[in-house]
Amino acid sequence: MRVIATDAAPKAIGPYSQAIATDTLVFTAGQVALDPKSGELVGRTTAEQTEQVFANLKAVLSAAGTALAHVVKTTVYLADMADFAQMNEVYAKHFGTHKPARSTVQAAGLPRNARVEIEVIAVTR
Repeated sequence: MRVIATDAAPKAIGPYSQAIATDTLVFTAGQVALDPKSGELVGRTTAEQTEQVFANLKAVLSAAGTALAHVVKTTVYLADMADFAQMNEVYAKHFGTHKPARSTVQAAGLPRNARVEIEVIAVTR
């Protein structure tokens, strides 16, 4: 196993890694809409936050030598399931015709009062 760390994504805000890679898989930590430089939450709406989440995920996956096109599973956590449509529109834009398996759940509270958090599992290229 190897630890994945990049300055292009937010630093972990707890005792965990941005991602862990094995020979064939990359497991990311959940990403919320934190700006990698300031550490502040970006965006007020779920759609705006989802955009930043994808920027963070892309950075972590890139550091691991893979990309969204190689994601096989996602887990999406929403502060409010009423925001599903906003998240889903941004999500669909980033994945295009690639449709990884997905679970979406409502969470009682997300880090930094974020509206959305997403974690992924990807295969290496």
